Amino acid sequence: MKWFKRIYLNNLFFYVLIGIIVCFIVSYFFPSFYRATWLLLYVFIGFTAMDFLLLFASNQRFTASRTVPEKLSNGDENGILIKLESGYSFPVSIKAIDEIPFQFQMRNFEVRRKIPAGGTDGFEYFLRPLERGEYYFGSLNIYVSSPLHLACRRFIFDKDHMVPTYPSFIQLRKYDLMAFSNRLFQYGLKKIRRIGHTMEFEQIKEYVSGDDIRTINWKATAKKNQLMVNQFQDERSQNVYMVIDKGRVMKMPFEGLSLLDYAINSTLVLANIILKKQDKAGMFTFSKKVENRVSAERRSSQMQRILETLYNVKTNFFESDFGRLYADIKKNITQRSLILLYTNFETLDGLKRQLPYLKGIAHSHLLVVVFFENSELEELTHAKPGNIQEIYDQVIAEKLAFEKRLIVNELKKYGIYSVLTKPENLTIESINKYLEIKARGIL
Repeated sequence: MKWFKRIYLNNLFFYVLIGIIVCFIVSYFFPSFYRATWLLLYVFIGFTAMDFLLLFASNQRFTASRTVPEKLSNGDENGILIKLESGYSFPVSIKAIDEIPFQFQMRNFEVRRKIPAGGTDGFEYFLRPLERGEYYFGSLNIYVSSPLHLACRRFIFDKDHMVPTYPSFIQLRKYDLMAFSNRLFQYGLKKIRRIGHTMEFEQIKEYVSGDDIRTINWKATAKKNQLMVNQFQDERSQNVYMVIDKGRVMKMPFEGLSLLDYAINSTLVLANIILKKQDKAGMFTFSKKVENRVSAERRSSQMQRILETLYNVKTNFFESDFGRLYADIKKNITQRSLILLYTNFETLDGLKRQLPYLKGIAHSHLLVVVFFENSELEELTHAKPGNIQEIYDQVIAEKLAFEKRLIVNELKKYGIYSVLTKPENLTIESINKYLEIKARGIL
């Protein structure tokens, strides 16, 4: 009787059945309709039986499959492809209901299609996960109806499929070649003027028009009896650490993603560019203690190590201990390094409590503090107030936005670099700051 569980009745079946019942009621008062009503019932039963035979004939088959990426990219649109193939000898109508992971809360997903006899069809839909972790797809349910549309047959495919969601590797591909492009303005980046040049010697070469005459090597020129110049290259193998604050200040959401997830996505992309620029990329997180450490190295498996480490990072809702961070950096990072600290300060008082530790880190390393503008407050400051309460709200929003700029100035006083950015621009601004530091040769 397993086939019986796959039978479902369409709305048309119930509409016709209700109509027949109404006819029986009418025939009670008007006996002349009695025979016609029974005839209508027999015809209805016959058509229903014919519909069952069409759907459940032994040689009639229907197949479907769901194609899901090996892993989903957090915060990005991920395509899910459904392929349909009909083995029926007549046109069919289908209703596809995919059991999407509960994290998306999509409870009304269904797609309807008409497929010709022996034909194929398909469709694609997109999912945008907002948190990392494991996503479980349920069954792919296909309800097939014949041209009679009285009943339908249910087919079940691709049961219980798990797909992991990783930090945004789609962004990683997007910005992969950004570090080597001469047209960075296409990505919204400002052009960086190189100040001087780095002093890592590469080779001596013949002078060609356009070379800097200040790099002429006079000894080599005298030997060769022609102008020779020194060629330099960007310093390589410098340590760059991305440090992610996973305290409660990073749980604040913007457009569905938490600040922590924005920082994680940015770290993954930036680590890839750092390695492409021949530097050493490392990362770790901190809150009550320092965790998830990946030492700065430049080996082929480094990106995979960073990706797997970022996959499991979660906010723990504690207040972050910057004193513990300072002590750990002083103990474990002995070589001068570039440290990009992803955190968030809402007030100047909040910064001043942690400023002694930031100054201690900046004394031995090049520290860049990356924190966030509140884009919702910015919208509020530009809105036109309609009443006294909205004026008060706007004044408070402007005060908070001004404090963010005061934080930037306070950090600058102590030689600490900063990046104040909207969450959606975090990746671009972080890359830009790293390229600027490399161009200026200040590490």
